[in-house]
Amino acid sequence: MRLHILYKIAMLTILATIPFMLPAQIQTKQVSFPTGKSSTSVSGTVKGDTTVDYLISVKTGQALSVSLSSKSTSLYFNILPPGSKDEAIFIGSTDGNKFARTLATSGDYKIRVYLYRSAARRKETAKYNLTIGLEDHPK
Repeated sequence: MRLHILYKIAMLTILATIPFMLPAQIQTKQVSFPTGKSSTSVSGTVKGDTTVDYLISVKTGQALSVSLSSKSTSLYFNILPPGSKDEAIFIGSTDGNKFARTLATSGDYKIRVYLYRSAARRKETAKYNLTIGLEDHPK
């Protein structure tokens, strides 16, 4: 009988932690530029653990620039190179809200917009605007 009660307690503990073990929700959007333009702005909202990945196709030697503006002090973006499993080449929470670099590898880069973990846990909401530019590197 006692073993049965301990089993129930263990199962309830496991079931209670499942919502915290689920991965963040990631929305993916493709970046496109207006005809004849090399930059664009996108706006959005992030709530809780929702993450937005903006995919941008880059050719070797192109210069990518990204600037984030938001009233939230808990909103950041990372840049992930092609094929990355969450390893970023730019981490907004430590590097700031602006990125500009000539990229050495062709492929689809991710601009990942997210709330800092403590704000996500509090289910905060943050509106943002991203300005994204992509230009051929001058020779």
